[in-house]
Amino acid sequence: MDKLRFGTAGIPISTPQQHNTINGIKHVRTLNLDCLELEFVHSVNISAQKAPEVKQTAKEHDIKLTCHGQYYINLNSQEKEKMEASKYRIYNAAKIASLCGAKSMTFHAAYYMKQAPELVYQKVKENLKPVLKKLQDEGHSILLRPETTGKATQWGDLKEIIKLSQELEQVLPCIDFSHLHARTQKNNTREEFQEMLTQVESKLGRVALNKMHIHLSGINYGEKGERNHLTLTESDMNYQDLLKVWKEFKIKGIVISESPNIEKDALLLQNYWKRI
Repeated sequence: MDKLRFGTAGIPISTPQQHNTINGIKHVRTLNLDCLELEFVHSVNISAQKAPEVKQTAKEHDIKLTCHGQYYINLNSQEKEKMEASKYRIYNAAKIASLCGAKSMTFHAAYYMKQAPELVYQKVKENLKPVLKKLQDEGHSILLRPETTGKATQWGDLKEIIKLSQELEQVLPCIDFSHLHARTQKNNTREEFQEMLTQVESKLGRVALNKMHIHLSGINYGEKGERNHLTLTESDMNYQDLLKVWKEFKIKGIVISESPNIEKDALLLQNYWKRI
């Protein structure tokens, strides 16, 4: 990555005319933002035939694309049918995103389902391997990025995802700092942000800090973790210190706003980044 880019989780709300991906990419550039996440959270809504047009439009407007895979994924499912469906959903979203020119695809990998974290880790790892092999065999070099999750019942704290990234080729973290805050009711101070990025650099190297895929929003949470997303100014998310730490670590990559007003908070973050 050439710099830290800021953008929206999906088509900006203020996109004029028809609310579709092509117009969304163009509007992201009009807003002077630099990236957009394709939202495949309910379904993969771009066809293989349409993907080249998406890729060309993003290239023409210098917009970097990422992708968020479907919510209906659990690599720790106890049912073979659901497990195979989960693997296919990761593969299919990554394939279409790759055809669109995206370099990074994130997803919520699994639930603990009251099992030992070490056992769940191994199941996630083993079930991700054939997905990676199929993508590699077909020439798709897109990075798969399990996302840090917002509830303690969901697999995916930072250490687990860093470890998986160490052990599997073509895997890196998607760090949702809001989720980590909600998951623990901590992880919201400058020192904690520094510790997280130190973990990334020490375990995965400088290259990981140059290819960051970040989600950020305000967040409402309770004892069980994440409840819902908020705008940054409505929440206690300490985004100003967080961005100062990003600057300190000289990170590059993509920051996706997942606030209810996606472009407003993307611009807030980008403008603050430029000021510091």
